[in-house]
Amino acid sequence: MSEVRLVVEPRTEFGKGAARRTRRAGKIPAVLYGHGSDPRHFALPALEFARVVRENGSNAVLTLDLEGSSELALTKTIVVHPLKNYIEHVDLLVVRRGEKVTVDVPVVVTGTAGPGGLVNQDLDAVQIEVEALHIPDQIEVSVEGLEIGTQITAAQLTLPQGASLVTDGEALVVAVNEPQREESADDEAGEGAEAPAGDAE
Repeated sequence: MSEVRLVVEPRTEFGKGAARRTRRAGKIPAVLYGHGSDPRHFALPALEFARVVRENGSNAVLTLDLEGSSELALTKTIVVHPLKNYIEHVDLLVVRRGEKVTVDVPVVVTGTAGPGGLVNQDLDAVQIEVEALHIPDQIEVSVEGLEIGTQITAAQLTLPQGASLVTDGEALVVAVNEPQREESADDEAGEGAEAPAGDAE
């Protein structure tokens, strides 16, 4: 995951009205916290930040340029408006180079299972502990040619070097199942018709 540099501005006004004014100006209200420091309030450039998330995912690491100083930060929480789909607010976490952080990383299934196998994905993401500047965009798991009955747990995923699994290792990620056969209406009707005959005997 690449490191991205953004120029940010300090925020001195707070509350809903101030947040609306910030967004109208093409910026996103954000809070930076962590490492025992007091929370700091910024305005992020909206278009640039949206592009960062699109290209780097929700675990993007940013270098924040603020009035001549810079700070390394991990995107922790992105609040999106439920109807209008714009970013309302962002929480950022101060990180240091070489420091490990705990993040949720998407799991992506690749390949095609063996004949007749139906692939069910139970976990869309797993939690890992990894160095802040080496967070993967995603973790891939291949089901290529796997037979019906095969199960892949979190412990079987291939993690980036230096990363460790936080999610329970026994948690089921992917299973290759046999497709469920739907009973036809004729079968159900046949079963219903046989019952009275048995009673008559």
